[in-house]
Amino acid sequence: MMPGAARRRGLRAWWHRRGWEGAVVGLPFLWLAAFVLLPFLIVLLMSVATRTPTAPPFGWGGANPLVSLEGYGRLVTDDLYGRAFLNSLGLASVATVLCLLLGYPMALALARQPAERRTLLLMLVILPFWTSFLLRVYAWMSLMGTSSWFNRALTGAWNWATPWDLRALPLMHSSLAVVLVTAYTYLPFMVLPLYANLERLDPALDEAAMDLGSRPLRVFWDVTLPQSWPGIVAGGLLVFIPAAGELVIPTLVGDAGTPMIGRLIADEFTQGRDWPMAAAAAVALVVVMVAPTVLYSRLQARAERGRP
Repeated sequence: MMPGAARRRGLRAWWHRRGWEGAVVGLPFLWLAAFVLLPFLIVLLMSVATRTPTAPPFGWGGANPLVSLEGYGRLVTDDLYGRAFLNSLGLASVATVLCLLLGYPMALALARQPAERRTLLLMLVILPFWTSFLLRVYAWMSLMGTSSWFNRALTGAWNWATPWDLRALPLMHSSLAVVLVTAYTYLPFMVLPLYANLERLDPALDEAAMDLGSRPLRVFWDVTLPQSWPGIVAGGLLVFIPAAGELVIPTLVGDAGTPMIGRLIADEFTQGRDWPMAAAAAVALVVVMVAPTVLYSRLQARAERGRP
């Protein structure tokens, strides 16, 4: 038998025995390497380049230093970037809390529905994703306009509840508009992890607590809420991370006088043509977003190891 034929036969036998398993397991890692790690590596290299008048507007070596940390230095010294980070993280935190306050009752109600209703209700939760993201933002822009019925209704409620009468609430181009639209956009990302967590809880624990004399609110506080912390943290991360780097919502409904890091990075890439500075801000944002995720993963792994 020819050595080549024996080798091919051996490869086929290995593939049928274990090779396909390795290919299936390796495909997600290949996807991560090609579409996550490689783009991040390019941005990381760009962040230590030097701004040049050429196209593309950055370079290394030659007349420029091989490694330049000017962009990272400006992140520390320029007050604009500090305010942009604080504004983005602050508004993302408020939107995440609002999503939690709205999403937890929705997820709890979904988990306690009969099984035949859950599929329909879950479809209603994800129904907004079937339409364009931009269309949904523009719909909110029309709702928050000074002449819309939504704004008139809120203005009427404001004038009735407070002594300060207003002709119209200044909803558009404000931080409140950014929080409202962000919370609406990312609400399903909070509901779905919470539902997945609450749906697995044993209802017998609630019944046992009520049999022992606990009231429903006490049962929720002592039994349901502690068991749902993994869902709360997962949903919070899924909302907070994209909300902190959001670009479209602050651009369309936000206040131009309130800098946001996503919009600032886009402006540096497009208008300022300072790609190294924009890349440095993007790397810093990724580090800020990855840190709580890694911390949560380690705490979760430690908690899993500590279980009997």
